Amino acid sequence: MAEEEAGEEGGEGAEEKKGLPIKLILIVVGVLALAGGGYFAYTNFFQEEAVEESAEKDKNGEEGGEGAGDENSEELPPGVGVMFTMDPFVVNLAGSKGKRFLKVTATLELSSPEVNPEFEENLQKITDSILVLLSSKSFEDVYSVQGKFKLKDEITTRVNRFLVVGHVKDAYFTEFIVQ
Repeated sequence: MAEEEAGEEGGEGAEEKKGLPIKLILIVVGVLALAGGGYFAYTNFFQEEAVEESAEKDKNGEEGGEGAGDENSEELPPGVGVMFTMDPFVVNLAGSKGKRFLKVTATLELSSPEVNPEFEENLQKITDSILVLLSSKSFEDVYSVQGKFKLKDEITTRVNRFLVVGHVKDAYFTEFIVQ
């Protein structure tokens, strides 16, 4: 009988050892399911309310009779001008004998919305000026971070030569490939 009792105790310990990993797996799966459900609820229910509230505020602002200038200042944070994205520029770099090229896409920050019509009138002149500037640069001029900042300043200066009503605050590179 003592042997039978010892055998039963050994059997219970083996069952507990088998049950422990299964319970652990079930707990982990349950926690992951709860976390996934919580994330789903947050993205679908709580974030939409914030978007709807901001949309309602915009509608109320328009119905309140605010002017067009007020709407633009509301949509843009203070100090941010109107953004104008230029078409990509692809040029051969100077001194590379056609082996290296530069591809740049730039977005220019205009000082006010009134500059946009004047900017578009002079777009061909501005594009030509930027192309000439970019093609005059060598690999060493544009490869370093300092070179990129200098190039941004030069683009801003060149574009501002064509503008009378306002000016370009800054140039931002959205794509910059040197090969």
